[in-house]
Amino acid sequence: MTSTKPNDAAPSSAGSGAMSPAAIHLSIVIVTWNNARIIHECLNSLASVDNTSGLEIIIVDNDSSDGTPELIQNTFPHVTLVRSPANVGFAAGNNAGIRVARGDYLCLINSDVVVPQGCVEKLLQYIDEHHDIGVLGPKMILPDGSIGRSCLRFPTVANWIWRALALDSIFKRSHRFGAYLMTYFKYDRITDVDVLTGWFWVVRRQAISQVGLLDERFFMYGEDMDWCKRFKKAGWRVVFYPEAAAIHHCGASSSKAPSRFYVERTRAGLEYCKRHHNPVAFAGFRLAVCLHEAIRLLGYGLRWLLEPRRADAAFKVRRSWACLCWLLGLVQ
Repeated sequence: MTSTKPNDAAPSSAGSGAMSPAAIHLSIVIVTWNNARIIHECLNSLASVDNTSGLEIIIVDNDSSDGTPELIQNTFPHVTLVRSPANVGFAAGNNAGIRVARGDYLCLINSDVVVPQGCVEKLLQYIDEHHDIGVLGPKMILPDGSIGRSCLRFPTVANWIWRALALDSIFKRSHRFGAYLMTYFKYDRITDVDVLTGWFWVVRRQAISQVGLLDERFFMYGEDMDWCKRFKKAGWRVVFYPEAAAIHHCGASSSKAPSRFYVERTRAGLEYCKRHHNPVAFAGFRLAVCLHEAIRLLGYGLRWLLEPRRADAAFKVRRSWACLCWLLGLVQ
């Protein structure tokens, strides 16, 4: 990793490298990979964040080849740029940013997020007032204005089987069948949750000091469940806070290779289950995933045969087939 520090004399609307470590209240860490246009929009949105109490922005670039690091250096000189010699993944990238961060709080934001004015300030005020919160997350707003899913329950064999059988789609209001994805949750109230997905976190440094960094054995996906599990085991609250909201474009990196990242998501989920459950339960999780993909392969295959608009069904057939091939050991 190489780090490019901001020029102390450079003008800044979002933070300054001249601040002493003691003056930094919040460190915003963003990991990017070949997302020049999107990271530009994200950083522009952060220009309105109040920096009177001390703010720094750290970008960790995972060896982009599209001019992302050059864009950051030329357009946002106040930002600290950490350049990785390779694409080390989401967890390792965030850890690289956390290691150089100086804030009392760490705000980890995906590069495809646009942060409205006042969002960060509301989150900071709430976590500052509640000393038992380790991780706080805002409401996710999708580009079409709908509410995105940003909370999960911890995986169990049962809730993965309900998901595989699509019972969570049939009985969306059921707390039993919709448990894993929390399909019943309206995202309209402050509540303690098992998992806040890793698109936007505010994390207390004191909690990180106790729990440790993200597990770098997760390349992408799964690290959010693992980290939240460790925070909760250590006694820290994980809280969803809908009074603050941000826009998430979703999948800026994964859209470049959707089937590959779909398999990676499955791999990461099973890796989490392997680490936090016994071998018998892990076998149940693996069976649930196989059932999930087999049912989707059949369902989307029938849709592809019967419906005139086939592109979406064909894509999902390829995606489930790739995942089944990996599960059965036919591909690495």
